[in-house]
Amino acid sequence: MEANMRWVLLAAVAPVAWGANYYVTKAALPPGDPLYGGAIRAVPAGLLLFALRRKLPRGAWWWRSALLGVLNAGGFFALVYLAAQRLPTSTAATVMAASPLVMALIAWPLIAERPRAAHLLGAAVGIGGVCLMLWGGSDGADPLGVAASVGAMLLSSLGYVLAKRWGAGVDVLASTCWQLLAGGLLLLPFAAVFEGAPPALGARALLGFGYVAVIATAVAFTAWFAALRHLPAATVGLVGLLNPVTGVLLGTAVAHEPLTARQLAGLPLVLAGVLLGRPGAAPTRRPRPAVTPPAAPEPYASGPAEPATRPRIFAPSRRPSAPTAVGPAPRTAPGPLAARRPWRRRPPS
Repeated sequence: MEANMRWVLLAAVAPVAWGANYYVTKAALPPGDPLYGGAIRAVPAGLLLFALRRKLPRGAWWWRSALLGVLNAGGFFALVYLAAQRLPTSTAATVMAASPLVMALIAWPLIAERPRAAHLLGAAVGIGGVCLMLWGGSDGADPLGVAASVGAMLLSSLGYVLAKRWGAGVDVLASTCWQLLAGGLLLLPFAAVFEGAPPALGARALLGFGYVAVIATAVAFTAWFAALRHLPAATVGLVGLLNPVTGVLLGTAVAHEPLTARQLAGLPLVLAGVLLGRPGAAPTRRPRPAVTPPAAPEPYASGPAEPATRPRIFAPSRRPSAPTAVGPAPRTAPGPLAARRPWRRRPPS
């Protein structure tokens, strides 16, 4: 139980960093250019992890890295960048809260992790809190921004489950590095075609991309994928509900976004959903009492007790002993065959 809670706390690093990422993206990064924004976020983070773990993918991990890079990095970052630019911080963060239920449903057929009743109840309670928080703000939800956020949630949910399925026996830093580099490099040609020249970055934008690449990407994704290897996908998905909580609180405290009564009512529901999905302690089995076999019956009902160790008695061999090397062999009596054949007898000397 204590070890599971350590992995839960490690997984919580990711949604907290991602919740703050919405505010940093909207406040510090240049508007527009979501493809370049995703590439600038993924490539430096991948290079940083590659400097720490210099390994190249082998065999099937070449195409797996490309696929996971599109799901978890390239496509996900571009859609999140677009959603953060078109939605308030609290709204953009809360749309992603449907990920626990989607992850639990995807993990069932892909990795044979059947969601427990607590996972489903926690997802229902958390999504109920998300609905209160999403529709409680004063600003309207932009349809394109909501669509981008929903698309990012679907891509990442599938990518996280596939990363858990394929990640056994592979170093977590190396696999995270491969995904980030593959996703970022795949975005660059599309960004050059559809967005033209890369945007000019000032000091504020460089600091913002520094946080996004190092904290919200390299550190957050490493912690997230490490926790996925030790916890059920539904449990890790429910920890992701801390993403909207961080987004709402940070948007209210720093960006001065309004916090309504509905959002205040939805926050405890989201936290309750996280607690419902926490991993439970493994059932302890009581040790069975030792069963002593019944004592063997005594061979004799009366008489003196036999010693604890009885001497081994060897029966004499019934085979005739071989003649000795010294002296003549002993003469034996004639057998029945010799009695029937008198002409074969030798006269006595």
